[in-house]
Amino acid sequence: MFYIVRRLISGLALMAATVLCTFTFNSAQAKGFEDSMAERTRACTACHGDRGRAGPDGYYPRLAGKPAGYLYNQLKNFAEGRRHYGLMTRLVDPLTDDYLREIAQYFSDLKLPYSAPAQTASRMAPALLARGQQLALRGDAGRQLPACIQCHGERLAGLQPHVPGLLGLPLDYLSAQLGAWQTHQRQALAPDCMAQLVARMDSSDLIAVATWLSIQSAPADSSPAATLTLRAGSPLQARCGSAPELKGAP
Repeated sequence: MFYIVRRLISGLALMAATVLCTFTFNSAQAKGFEDSMAERTRACTACHGDRGRAGPDGYYPRLAGKPAGYLYNQLKNFAEGRRHYGLMTRLVDPLTDDYLREIAQYFSDLKLPYSAPAQTASRMAPALLARGQQLALRGDAGRQLPACIQCHGERLAGLQPHVPGLLGLPLDYLSAQLGAWQTHQRQALAPDCMAQLVARMDSSDLIAVATWLSIQSAPADSSPAATLTLRAGSPLQARCGSAPELKGAP
């Protein structure tokens, strides 16, 4: 029964997206279609928000300003079955690698301000926030967990060309993605460093770090870092097949 319901929901979502895309395309034709990436990516921004700022429901993440290599890898992950969302798979399946790179570069080049976090610390348990801050900024050597900043940059704004920023993302999305890695619904090229890391975390750790990240404001300069700076005494970052710029200890 669950499988049938899931297929029904997937089918309805695809139908709704198709209707929306058709309406958008017909509207663009009526106004005079402009052959630009802004027009061609309307199927993306229908869910991910105007110019890829993020969807309003908390589950469609921001695309604007993310490293182009990261965005391209995610498109390939959907196309090749490492990430699972039927609508995305159907959208990217007929597209060439060169065009996927063009889409990724287009959104990466959009430098747009971030909105303020939807939630504040006043609504969160202090112990939960303290644990989340520890994992994000210092890690947990006892569990061989590097801090988030060891891979995602000192400002948590990402690292060129393949590591995304973690700020400006809603709690629902962060929790869902960490959970997806833990249940193997989300994967990356081997060695899959995120899968290895979340396997060492319990559910309270996942909630804590997702909660702390979700209430942090993005820095004024939210551009991904060009190089990685390691704090003295911090554990080295993990090896990642999808991000060769991360050269952690074996």
